Amino acid sequence: MSAILVEQTNAVALLTINRPQTLNALDIATLLEMENVLTQLEADDSVRVIVITGAGERAFVAGGDIADLNSRAGLAHYREYAEVIHRVFARFEACDKPTIAAVNGWALGGGTELILALDLRIAADTAKMGLPEINLGLFPGAGGTQRIMRQLPACRAREIMFTGDMITAIEAQAIGLINRVVPRAEVLSTAMELAAKISLKSPLVLKMLKRTLRHGVDMPQSAALPFEQAMIGLVLDSKDAHEGCSAFLEKRKPNFTGE
Repeated sequence: MSAILVEQTNAVALLTINRPQTLNALDIATLLEMENVLTQLEADDSVRVIVITGAGERAFVAGGDIADLNSRAGLAHYREYAEVIHRVFARFEACDKPTIAAVNGWALGGGTELILALDLRIAADTAKMGLPEINLGLFPGAGGTQRIMRQLPACRAREIMFTGDMITAIEAQAIGLINRVVPRAEVLSTAMELAAKISLKSPLVLKMLKRTLRHGVDMPQSAALPFEQAMIGLVLDSKDAHEGCSAFLEKRKPNFTGE
């Protein structure tokens, strides 16, 4: 059975982590399959937005394989699992196509770290999130320590990591970890509807916008502003920019082609 399932609806691809028997825990084989699927979706011009969810009724991603982790020494872990999960999550974070998490259940440890690497997050009202690694004598090691400190107020991020406590979807929304909370039965449809809306925008402009946001945030504002100025100049050389402006002036819907 494949650990990753892919379905496409119009310009939206749905990537499902399909290991419900382990609560969709991420082992090396699953991560490598995720990476291969992402490579294919990035290269497919018919896909404009990617939605990620977990199989089953209980979990988005419940974390890593603790027994596997307990069997490893530090250097072997660094060279093997940690190397892979860091690379795969960085690939999702750097993806030029918008990514949306449909958090259908528990998203703990590596599940929360995956959410932090995705653009937008829709969560079921029953979902729980958290970084419980401290309870195992560990701390987040798949990018979580760095991404959460950049996305949440530092004191709140530290509390989540220091205590290892789970937080509800409502609390996660209140602190800005996720965008929206919906009934569990609606989480996937809500994420797909949002993806469909975004898929109508210019894929080229979304790509340039994502690069502007991703690189600009690590620059001082004095450098980020001229970087933005240069990037919008590149956008104005595209057919899509002029199609959008023409459609507005002609009072019609634009037809963005990615050129």
